[in-house]
Amino acid sequence: MGHVFAEIELSNPRRGDLSPFAAKALVDTGALMSCIPEHVAIQLDLETDSMREVTVADDRRASVPYVGPIKLAFGNRFCYVGALVLGDEVRLGVVPMEDMDLVVDPGRRRLTVDPASPNFPHARVKQGSSRSNPLHGKDSA
Repeated sequence: MGHVFAEIELSNPRRGDLSPFAAKALVDTGALMSCIPEHVAIQLDLETDSMREVTVADDRRASVPYVGPIKLAFGNRFCYVGALVLGDEVRLGVVPMEDMDLVVDPGRRRLTVDPASPNFPHARVKQGSSRSNPLHGKDSA
């Protein structure tokens, strides 16, 4: 399939006075979490929430900062996430892709909104009990 890149915008929702950071992100369907380089975390004045242990491709382990919140935007979609401070490029993981209902088009090597829901993100959820279920209206008790 080759590499897929996407133009995304990162911002700090706690610091509206800072300009968003535009990035050409590697779309990483093999990673749950997004990763940002240290200079992006500094530019956005992101707070370190905790340290996370990660295992990289060659099986080395490292402890890296987990920062956030980050408002991540792609096209007409956005979500709020945290990110690992790691590497020298922005990597977009599958957690924010799922949150924004984005799909990878491997033939065109691009990221796009789900064509089945072009105007706003759609989420598939498992229905819980019918008590206090918003899909059933009022409580059924």
